[in-house]
Amino acid sequence: MASTMSVKLAWVMVLCLIVGAPLAKGAISCGQVISTLTPCIPFVRNNGAVGVPAPCCNGIRSLNAAAQSTPERQSACNCVKALAASISGINYDLTNKLPSMCGVHSPFKISPSTNCKSVK
Repeated sequence: MASTMSVKLAWVMVLCLIVGAPLAKGAISCGQVISTLTPCIPFVRNNGAVGVPAPCCNGIRSLNAAAQSTPERQSACNCVKALAASISGINYDLTNKLPSMCGVHSPFKISPSTNCKSVK
């Protein structure tokens, strides 16, 4: 199972490199997004049964602090959207509650249909 997750994360990273290539210099990379949000995966896959891990909230706060400009927020949105789509059994309702559970306001909802270009 761990190798399956590694393969999925590798594909997400490749996808993010392709999607993020035209972004301005200084934009948040998908690698950064993935590394900061990986501790949240067990929580959103297990319907919150494991409780919100502290490293998950730390990652969410770190990502929120790093994404200050519109291009950075749009880049982060695309990466989070791709990461979420690669995780089987994700609970999107819980995923969207996670930022507020960590004391952060998210500028976008995580959903397969999220239009990241509309994130400001």
